[in-house]
Amino acid sequence: MELYDGRPQNTEGRLQREIRTYDFLDALGIWYQRTDHERADNMEACNEIDAVLDVVICKNLFLCNRQKTRFYLLMMPGDKKFKTKELSAQIGSSRLSFADPEDMLKYLDIEPGAVSIMGLMNDRENAVQLLIDEDVLAGEYLGCHPCVCTSSLKMRTKDVTEKFLPATGHAYRTVRLVGED
Repeated sequence: MELYDGRPQNTEGRLQREIRTYDFLDALGIWYQRTDHERADNMEACNEIDAVLDVVICKNLFLCNRQKTRFYLLMMPGDKKFKTKELSAQIGSSRLSFADPEDMLKYLDIEPGAVSIMGLMNDRENAVQLLIDEDVLAGEYLGCHPCVCTSSLKMRTKDVTEKFLPATGHAYRTVRLVGED
């Protein structure tokens, strides 16, 4: 794996959703670095990607309430354990579960394995509420996928919160997850 500044020179064979991500970031003047890789199916592979980017890639979970009337994108450090009860209490939504892949595609234009904050650029109806763990916000950089699971990006956290999110029309809510019983 190599680290590159910005978008790939050659976009042949890349999905349109990935190219749209680079177009969106470039139009906003957001600096990013990128690495291309195989699909990361285990923590060892994720750790290799993290080492190349020199950042911890966020765990991104696409959640919904039982009635499927509220959808949430949760960004948290990859090393924290997700406890449904802990998050439910903070956001006042019981019975949280993982949303269906069909809803992920419908709202974020992302498939399982590639869930990312970048998908919010596709949520023009603002149907998804963004939740960010305070530890993610405390970092200078964050790592995420460009709407595909075969590339990863490193960006300034401040650029994501102050440029990217306003451009998508999304605000975020800070949550505090400890990941303990």
